[in-house]
Amino acid sequence: MIRYEGTLYRPPSEADSLILQATIGCSYNRCTFCAMYSEKRFRVRKLEELEAEIAWAAEHAVGVRKVFLADGDALVAKPAYLGALLARLRAAFPDLQRVSCYASPQALQVRSVEEMRALREQGLVLYYLGIESGHDGVLGRLEKGVDAAEMIRVASKAAEAGVKLSTMILLGAGGRALSIDHARESARVVNAIQPRFVSTLVMTPVEGTPLFEAAQRGAVEELDPLELARELREFVAGLELEGSVFRSNHASNYLALAGSLPKDKGRLVAALDQVLAQPGRARFTPEWMRGL
Repeated sequence: MIRYEGTLYRPPSEADSLILQATIGCSYNRCTFCAMYSEKRFRVRKLEELEAEIAWAAEHAVGVRKVFLADGDALVAKPAYLGALLARLRAAFPDLQRVSCYASPQALQVRSVEEMRALREQGLVLYYLGIESGHDGVLGRLEKGVDAAEMIRVASKAAEAGVKLSTMILLGAGGRALSIDHARESARVVNAIQPRFVSTLVMTPVEGTPLFEAAQRGAVEELDPLELARELREFVAGLELEGSVFRSNHASNYLALAGSLPKDKGRLVAALDQVLAQPGRARFTPEWMRGL
């Protein structure tokens, strides 16, 4: 059977995927807002363990088409290890269409274009990258470990390798003072990267993080739903994408929007304008329905 260590996290779009923990935890694990892997010590699992789980899934799971490699930073594992794992997945699942994983900026720094291209040819075709912000000051607060220019550089390596990127922006990360600048700079960085998918989450202080401790001291400005809608409007209005899917369907969002860009940009901006003009009629997700 498949064994999972600790709490398991995956992107919303991987709900129907087979999830394998190729790595445990996150090799970076310093972001001030993230507690997902705080109780785990990073390590790469033995290939033999995964072989047994793949064999079990091949026998018990019918028609596996998507596999997500958890935990937070599988791409940082050695290319030879990932290549061997991908070979076993292809052999076990004849209907396999894609393999995906989270990719930290730090993992993208150490993987070469040639390595990523080779892994893409073996089936690892999609990375989930948390950009969080395009504003250097906000990135510093979040301790992402890179500035906006480096984020663009490493993401462009993946694009050059032919890997699809699904990127995330953290609404509210700049507080009130930097809200608009955060939105505009985030749009600028996303435009430079041209990812296949763009999504938004809402910054939420989680117990066990530096962000939560700061919030307890009253040092964090949490934007209300209307302020977040204004920030989201600024972000979407600034997007100049050539062929991307936009979603704000993560459970942390107050507004669930979806569309293809550039085709639906006008519709999305108009919907947000209506929310801002008539907030009393806005269908914000109630607090009890929001989550992480």
